[in-house]
Amino acid sequence: MSFSPIPRGVYPSVTDISPRALAERGIRLALADLDNTLVAYKVTQPPAEIIAWKEALEAEGIRLFLLSNSRKPGRAQRFAEKLGIPYQGRSGKPGRTGYLRAMERMGVKPEETVMVGDQIFTDTLGANRAGVTPLLVQPIRLAGNPFRYVRYAIETPFREAGKRRPFL
Repeated sequence: MSFSPIPRGVYPSVTDISPRALAERGIRLALADLDNTLVAYKVTQPPAEIIAWKEALEAEGIRLFLLSNSRKPGRAQRFAEKLGIPYQGRSGKPGRTGYLRAMERMGVKPEETVMVGDQIFTDTLGANRAGVTPLLVQPIRLAGNPFRYVRYAIETPFREAGKRRPFL
């Protein structure tokens, strides 16, 4: 387990992560963050491209699992139900427990799992700590919260390092 904030690649969006390439690397479970990873904040319906990506994952034998830190009651649950996937809200990222619990529920090992997220200090750091391969995506939308711009600026060196070590 690593305490590294460096991801294994930086991708424009989740739909740029190839389900076939994941399957070829032995991946059976894709954990995914919700806000700013799968959809923008406050979006409640899974868009067609996310539904198609989930179906492409399933066609390759990979399950999609929503792993969220969302504190909004029911947000992760309702979105996951609409997408037809399992979920875990209030996951405590970057702590390891949420990742380990999700993998246990799905019957997979860390080396068979990727975490797709938009944040270095929650999604990537937590995945590395749990032995899961972290795949970073560009945030869907930064607008609306000045802290997001500050956080993104602080994350820039780690994002750049991640670009030099792609998983796919």
